[in-house]
Amino acid sequence: MYSINAISDYIISACKTDGNQDLSVLKHQKLLYYVQAWYLAFNGKPAFDGKFEAWVHGPVNREIYNLYKDSHSIYAELGLVDIKTSDFNKNLDQDIINHLNSVLEVYASLSGSELEELTHREKPWLEARGGISPYQRCTNVLSEETMANYYRQRLNN
Repeated sequence: MYSINAISDYIISACKTDGNQDLSVLKHQKLLYYVQAWYLAFNGKPAFDGKFEAWVHGPVNREIYNLYKDSHSIYAELGLVDIKTSDFNKNLDQDIINHLNSVLEVYASLSGSELEELTHREKPWLEARGGISPYQRCTNVLSEETMANYYRQRLNN
């Protein structure tokens, strides 16, 4: 299992170095979510140790949220200065880098709001919300089993 911090740093680096993509805190959270969701679908196990809660703006990992909550708003841009560990790549092998690049290729061109809207239509977030109003506070954890099954099923469609 990989470090969520190394994966977080990789996403920031890839978005800000390779294509200088917009990367708000909101978008960063959704990209982390899709990394985990698709890794579960392909491999049947998590890429990193870190759960996602069904917040108003979609899935959020609290550990990563806490890293930036005092310095960035939800729509604030992350940049290379926000990378927490400069040698994050040494903790990532080629398999996870390939996975990260595949997820970024599909999702990084979307805005944070577009990614939020996607997650709001998908079973893992909806199930975790359990009928709670979309605008009501919720910290229920998304089921990794539901994530794996939902995205695995999408592969077959």
